[in-house]
Amino acid sequence: MSQAPLYTPHEAASGTAVSIAAEQQATGKFTPARIARPRAVKRIPGGKILIGAVVPLLLLLVWWLVTDVFGLFRPVQLPTPQSVFSAGAELFSRGELYQHIAISVQRVLTGFAIGAGVGLVLGSVLGLSRIADALLHPTIGAFRAVPSLAWVPLLILWMGIYEDSKVTLIAIGAFFPVFTSVHAALRHVDPQLVEAGRAFGFHGFRLLRTVQLPAVVPSVFSGLRLALAQAWLFLVAAELIASSMGLGFLLTESQNNGRTDRLLLAIVLLAILGKLTDALLGVVERKALKTWA
Repeated sequence: MSQAPLYTPHEAASGTAVSIAAEQQATGKFTPARIARPRAVKRIPGGKILIGAVVPLLLLLVWWLVTDVFGLFRPVQLPTPQSVFSAGAELFSRGELYQHIAISVQRVLTGFAIGAGVGLVLGSVLGLSRIADALLHPTIGAFRAVPSLAWVPLLILWMGIYEDSKVTLIAIGAFFPVFTSVHAALRHVDPQLVEAGRAFGFHGFRLLRTVQLPAVVPSVFSGLRLALAQAWLFLVAAELIASSMGLGFLLTESQNNGRTDRLLLAIVLLAILGKLTDALLGVVERKALKTWA
């Protein structure tokens, strides 16, 4: 008794399977079945980066055309890319650019770590406890509606104009996205999954670590990435608190002095650093998804 051969979907659709079957029937020989295998997709090394660089390069080209070639803007309104690069080179040669970048990155990462950590803990507590949720969630929701600049005078009054007040403001900005994501995700974890974990003897923190948190890993990292972006947004407000260093300080100082070239330099650096830190967090997210999810 002969076994009917199997063919790939491509062969079946193109008629190749029919011709092979006819040949086998005429010769009386049946070849082993061929199993369909997914074809490897060829990827160009760095292709995703190249595609992502298309729009920034086009924007840079348009910027150069409207300022340097056609002269549609005055230098005080929109300086040329060359002048912005020259401003950055000048600050770099004086050793100031590195200091501005380093202090801002330090503030953002410290505030992000504190705010995200507290958000993860409180989000977990309120997501797992109905009593804590009913008690604290309305108050946290009310604080979430307070604008970032509204915290500045209070933080100056409580902590002065030193690093503590700046880091605290950034931590406030990073707290709410993580808290909201973790809280909402834990409230919607499949109850059958939780019951299965309890059936295996998991309770309390062990249940959270082994069952509930792995189920909400994608939501947690979504909150972390939003929190990181929020930390960079709050950085400018934080460096309004009597700062003498940082990209937010460079931004406001350039505005006060009419240095539009340095102002645009600060904006470009904030965009680049924000994207780089988000990309690093994306790498951690992919590794965490492979481990936990």
